[in-house]
Amino acid sequence: MRNKILVIEDEPDVLRLVAANLESAGFLVITALDGGEGLDKARAELPALIVLDLMLPGMSGLEVCKKVRAESETAGIPTIMLTARHEEYDRIVGFELGADDYICKPFSPRELVLRVKSVLRGATANPVILDAGPLRIDRRHREARLNGVPVSLTATEFTILATLAQRRGRVLSRQSLLDQLWGVETNGESRTIDVHVRHLREKLGAAAECIETIRGFGYRLAERRESPSPALG
Repeated sequence: MRNKILVIEDEPDVLRLVAANLESAGFLVITALDGGEGLDKARAELPALIVLDLMLPGMSGLEVCKKVRAESETAGIPTIMLTARHEEYDRIVGFELGADDYICKPFSPRELVLRVKSVLRGATANPVILDAGPLRIDRRHREARLNGVPVSLTATEFTILATLAQRRGRVLSRQSLLDQLWGVETNGESRTIDVHVRHLREKLGAAAECIETIRGFGYRLAERRESPSPALG
């Protein structure tokens, strides 16, 4: 069965171009010309992925993304933002709201298809629920619980924690964590990751020790430690 893709784009020519290339790649495409219609179709159709224009009449693409992430039925749908805006601020806001990728216009239709396939592979390969000792990380609802109690995290803190949990036991550089937050080849200051990790540790309390600092490089979520065996005799 083909994957169902929802494309929300207000420019008819661009919409037809995107839809035609995705259909040629074997996808079933649903379209919408504005944010309100797109949100309704996301709720009704529950597509495998959404390609979302940022500049939409009525309801902006950022608002659509925010609403998609806020509702339990649609929260886990991957989203690729497609926009004429090239400013770093817009990209950062998009990722903060939960976008999985960001493509600027004008774009290569072939690249768009490859990005869609890549995001879908990642969504399939990465489990929705991640357990790390007393921590349970729900990627679909972007929620973290510590011993069953919700932990209030910013979008950036949650992404860092989920990324470390997905690669548990592996050392991740500051730059790789920054790239995960704001896209590959980001030129931002990688040391800002230290600030976010410090805040994250403060919120995790006693569980903060599971995030290990690898001096001069980055961070790692500790491998599962076995509980000590009870004393005999």
